[in-house]
Parts: sequence; C-alpha cells; structure tokens
Amino acid sequence: MDKKVFKLEGMTCASCAKAIERATKKLDGVTEVNVNFATEKLNINFDETKISSREIQSAVEKAGYKATTEAVSKKFTIEGMTCASCVKAVERATKKLDGVTAVNVNFATEKLNISYEPTLVNVVNIKNAVEKAGYKAVEVETTIDADKAKKEKEIQLLLKKFIVSAVFTIPLLYIAMGHMLGDLIGLNLPGFIDPMINPRIFAITQLLLTIPVMIAGYKFFTVGFKTLIKRSPNMDSLIAIGSSAAFLYGLYAIVQIYNGNVEYTGELYFEAAGVIITLILLGKYLEAVTKGKTSEAIKKLMGLAPKTAIILKDGKEIDLSIEEVEVGDIIIVKPGEKMPVDGEVVEGNTSVDESMLTGESIPVEKTSGDNIIGASINKNGTIKYRATKVGKDTALAQIIKLVEDAQGSKAPIAKLADIISGYFVPVVLVIAAVSALAWYFIGDKSTIFSLTIFISVLVIACPCALGLATPTAIMVGTGKGAEYGVLIKSGGALETTHKIKTIVFDKTGTITEGKPKVTDIIVNNNITQNELLQYAASAEKGSEHPLGEAIVIGAEDLGLELISHESFKAIPGHGIEVRINGNDILLGNRKLIIENNIDLENLEDISDKLASEGKTPMYVAINKKLSGIIAVADVVKEHSKLAVEKLHQMGIQVAMITGDNKRTAKAIAKQVGIDIVLAEVLPEDKANEVRKLQEKGEKVAMVGDGINDAPALAQADIGIAIGSGTDVAIESADIVLMRSNLMDVPTAISLSKSTIRNIKENLFWAFAYNSLGIPIAMGLLYIFDGPLLKPMIAALAMSFSSVSVLLNALRLKRFKPAK
Repeated sequence: MDKKVFKLEGMTCASCAKAIERATKKLDGVTEVNVNFATEKLNINFDETKISSREIQSAVEKAGYKATTEAVSKKFTIEGMTCASCVKAVERATKKLDGVTAVNVNFATEKLNISYEPTLVNVVNIKNAVEKAGYKAVEVETTIDADKAKKEKEIQLLLKKFIVSAVFTIPLLYIAMGHMLGDLIGLNLPGFIDPMINPRIFAITQLLLTIPVMIAGYKFFTVGFKTLIKRSPNMDSLIAIGSSAAFLYGLYAIVQIYNGNVEYTGELYFEAAGVIITLILLGKYLEAVTKGKTSEAIKKLMGLAPKTAIILKDGKEIDLSIEEVEVGDIIIVKPGEKMPVDGEVVEGNTSVDESMLTGESIPVEKTSGDNIIGASINKNGTIKYRATKVGKDTALAQIIKLVEDAQGSKAPIAKLADIISGYFVPVVLVIAAVSALAWYFIGDKSTIFSLTIFISVLVIACPCALGLATPTAIMVGTGKGAEYGVLIKSGGALETTHKIKTIVFDKTGTITEGKPKVTDIIVNNNITQNELLQYAASAEKGSEHPLGEAIVIGAEDLGLELISHESFKAIPGHGIEVRINGNDILLGNRKLIIENNIDLENLEDISDKLASEGKTPMYVAINKKLSGIIAVADVVKEHSKLAVEKLHQMGIQVAMITGDNKRTAKAIAKQVGIDIVLAEVLPEDKANEVRKLQEKGEKVAMVGDGINDAPALAQADIGIAIGSGTDVAIESADIVLMRSNLMDVPTAISLSKSTIRNIKENLFWAFAYNSLGIPIAMGLLYIFDGPLLKPMIAALAMSFSSVSVLLNALRLKRFKPAK
C-alpha cells in the first residue's frame, strides 16, 4: 500500500472536492480518499500493484481538474559538457531517478533545471547521478518554494482580473442605471447614449463594456460548463449559467431594439452579468488572500530550517546545502546560528533556544552527549555535533508532516456538510429553474422578472462557505497548536478532545520527573547534613540502583567530595554495608537497621511520615549508631498541580495510573489533587484500566511517555504522548506534547473546544446563509409585498459569505495557551 498527496488545481468550491473524491474512489486499488478544499490537496491510499500515480492523475483530469505531485525546483551548473550529446546524457541520467518530475539541460548556459519530489529524491542523489554520467553538478540556487510562488501569482492574477472587470463594470453600471438615477444623483447620461434619444448606441455601449468583463471571468465559463457536461456541476457552473443567461437575454434585447422595439432598452441585462462576475472575482481574490493566512503555521515551520550547514571534512570547514548533509557528518555551529539537522554534541558547551519547536522559552544547556534538535538556535558557544537524523527524518520534518497530515484530514463534524456539498449544485439548478418557471406560468410575471429570479437563485447559492467551514478552522487550530508545542495528529482527534470527561495520567515521568531526587536529610547523633550525605553518597558510589544514584547526584550537586570505600557488601532486599575511613556504614531500609540490633531512637515516626508523603526513607548507621535518614522520592513536576487544577475547572475528572504501592500513589495523588488513584497496576494492565473507565460511558484521554504506556494510549479515546517520551508512545498517540509541561494538556483541550466552537459557528453561518438566501432569491419577500432580490446584491452576498467564514476561522489565531 502507498499513501500519496497530490496538489489540486481548478477547484472552486466544495462540490469540486466531492467530484474529485467520486472520480478517484471508483478506481480499482484505491482504499481511501480525502480531498481538502481549503488546502487544495488530495490524500489518497492505494495499492501500487493495481494502480499507478499517473492513472490517479488521469482520473482527476477526466473529472475536469489537475493533480500534481508536490515538487521543488533547483538549478545546477553542469561542468564537463562539450556537446549536445552531453546534454542528452545528463538529462537521461537524471530523468531515471524516481521522484524527478521535470528535467531541462541548457548547453549554452551549462545549467540543469530540475523539479523533483523531495520525499523520493534529494540533491545528493541528483549529484551522484550526474557524476555517474561523467559530469559534475554544482548547485547554484536554493530551493524555490514553487507552491508559494504559484499561490502569490494566482492572487496577483485574481487582483488584476478584478481591477480590469471593475474598470469596465463601473461605467457599465452608470450607463445601465444612470437614466433611472440621474435626477437622484444629479448625474444625467450624455445625449448620445441616452436610451430615449439613441437606444441602439445605449445598448451597443453596454455590450462592448460587458465583453471585457466576461473575458476577465472566462474561467467561470470554461470550468463551469466543462463540469456541467461531465455531470458534476460546481459553483462555477452556477455563475456561468447565471451570467450567460443575463448576457444572452441582453443580446436578444439588442435584436429587439434594432427591430424597432425600443421598450427593450429597459430590459437590457448586461449590468447584471458584469456586476456578478466583478463581485465574484473580488470574493475569490479575498478568499485566496485569507486562505493563504490559514496556512501560515506550516510556512513558519518550513521557514525555521536553515538552508546551509558548515561541516568538518578532512580538517576543513565546508559550506553545504542542508540537503547534502548526511548522517555521521560533523557539523560546526557558531553562536547565533541555527542547528541545521538533528544530532548529538561531540565537542563544546552552549545553551540552545528550542522555543520555536517546543514553546519552552528558557534556553537549554547542551554539552557533549546531549541531543540537538534541528532548527533550534545556538545562543552562546561554538559546538561540534554529529548528525543523527537528516532530511525527512529530523524532528522538524516530522512535525511539519504531522501538522500537514492533520490539516489535510477531515473531522467527523464535517460529514453533513460533505454530503450536502455533493448534491448542492444540482439541487440549486433545479430550484432556480422551477422558481423562474413558477413565476412565469403561475405568477403570470414577465420574462425579465422570471430571469431575475433564475439568476439570483443561481448566484446567491454558496457551496464555498460549506466547503471552507471545517477545513479552514482545522488548519488554523492545528497550526496554532504547533506554535505552542501541541501537535494534534488529525481532525478527528481535534474534535474528540473537546468531549473528554476523564483524563488518566501515568505517574512516573508524566506527573513526576521520573528521576528520584534527595528530598529530606534528617540528622541524629552530632553529624551535619552534608557529612551524612557525603558518607551515604560515598557508600553508594558506582551503584546502579536508582535510589543510590539519586543520593550520589544529590551530593555532587552540593559539590561534596566522595570518599573511596575500603570494603563493599550488598545485602539483597535490605541495603549495603560499607567501610569508609575506618567507619562501618550501614545504608538501607528499616529491616537492615533492626536486624543489626540498632536502636531506631526517635526517628521511626519521622520515617513513617516521610513514607506517607510518597518518599522512600533510607536509614544511615555509622559504627552501629543511627546517624540519620535520607529520603529519596520521584518528585512531582513543577506544573502538575496547576494542570490538574485547570482540568478540574474545565469539569474534567483526573485519574493517575501507576505500578507503585497504594501508599506512595495516594501520597503523590494528594499532593497534586488527583480524583482517582489506580495503584499497583502492571504495565500490561494499563489498557484494561482505561477500558474500565470507558465502559462507564465517558470519553477518556490517557497521558503517558513510556513504551509500556503505548497500549493504553491506543485504547484511550485520545492518547496524549509527552514529547520527551519514547517513539513508540508518540506513534500510538493522537496528540503529542513537545514539552514535558502538563499545562499543555489543558491547552490541547481548550484549543479543541475553541476550534470546534469555531467550526460550529462557520457551519451555522454557511447553512443559515444558504437557507435564508435561496428562498429570498426565489421571491419569498416579494410574495409578502417585500423587495425582489437583484442578482447584483445576490453576488455581493455570495462573495461575503465565503470570506466571512474564512475571517471567522482566522479569529482562532488569537487563541492563548492555558495558564
């Protein structure tokens, strides 16, 4: 099975998206299809053994649209070419590469222009292919963002078309209406085009002014009639039929005027055709501009990666394109520069700003052995690091893919709008025809009245608003989430999250740091805290036990010097017996002290209190006398309590799941404010515990970070993985938190609620607009002595409806994370 994303061209409304889905779903070997009108992308899963990408593209073309693979363009200088045969050799060598979509070699300029799919082939592959053919390729230009350039060109073209059509429509409207409004606005028509004096010139002038407007909007006609012929009419079909009807009736009126029926000067309908096209072009221009703003998050992420890297080869610093960096290369990064790819520090110390990826504003200290995230910023030291992940494997590339996939996915809430979009245009065509005929035959109205009804119904109907309602909100919502380090994998996950009633947190590494720390030092028998910790740490030096490691780290953090021990003996299940500087040290649990007949003195009550707080008390005895207790605990993360409080404010019940004993679990739960404690749960039973909560009929989310959390993350209605966790946990989750800050959990829920509320507002507006607009255009108000809706007003309303949906979706950009 293969999964591909195609860029789509020619879509103008949600009906187009349905037409493409229908055309591709029919194909043998296609298992899943999703067309996103807002992103203009086709996501398709298919069996490569049954169907090829070319056949999918052909099916889209037959439906009246164009599907292209997402490609980048690059330019290379080719060294070593001596004749035209060399050109052919280079072209042959590069064309063979899988993923190359276009190749052009110019012998005169010695340049290779190549377009390719970056997911299938890279610069290194291209250079190697040219080298094998006997030549050398040197990159001369960085990647051209073909998609961005194309979108900007499209926006500029729409603006030019609108200006051209407006230049002709304004005088057209003045001439058409001037003789009726002259006295009102104090601007009468000149005699030579006055319909009472020169009806023929009056009519021909309007025709001549309308033709350039029709040419400016020619795409509405070519696409509209083409899709109509293919029996999958779209919004363009409605505009094309409406404006064509007005234009053709105008031509009929001109014939009548030339035959002496001058009363037809009042029935010329050219201004309707001109104004409709002008206003729709304005709407399309505004739509394209605002649509571009909804995808800014992806553009920001893509702009984070540096274009070049300095690598160390044979003792020399070489400046390379980022695409040429390979795993194992040693990269040099100076202060203020961006990290080109992911890797591991091999030399130097610095602090790194990772805020653009994690949302964490405080720079992170890095030294030898620490991991580097590509696109993060080196703050103050020069470092050398080894590349471990490059190209599509880097954290940034994975985040971009994840956000793109989410933006291309559909939320279940959009299903109704999708179904309606599939039937919308044919139904509107029928309503328009029936309404016009009913007024003509039953209402006994004139041809011009019936034509007004017909055109108004066609023009006011807006499948665009329906098609944009959900995807635009999802695009802005998921993009905003990525900005704050909350990666939501799909529209479905975004929708389900707002329904969550119970959240289950794994304890270790999620609510707590996952690393035990020294929390309390209780001294007895004339010894200082530092002396007690020094003896205990010296005894535990080299220990692999997590509690022992915590004591050693605690001493090192205070700068205490560790003393070598003369003898060491581990006592399983009890602790250790060590000799240091001639002193016999016992370090371990209560059993160890009692079995050595050492008096617990007054420390037993303190020990019990520490244990009740979820801490592990470790007794230290020197020369058979109890010297004190060192308590070690897996401490609660800084924001855990605040996150739980925020979830409670949202009306969400919070549970904690752990393999720890009930006493420790309850102590942690009490600190944080947990409602349900699920203690002594084996890793393999975590998913069952989640299932039990689901059986109560509630939507349950699971938050975890380890491999053993993966089944529970998959079982939950929403799995939330901590970004610092394992790849397996992240793979199983629906939402990934780039930081280990649990405040991002209420942020994710709050974002989901805001996005779904925005989608509902958009859908309400889209349905309400069409539900009210179409009956008014049919003449509903006129029946009750109200006004008749003019096609020009209908066109303005239609343009406003889709733009208003986009502007409402952009309000999500104001979203702020939970605090």
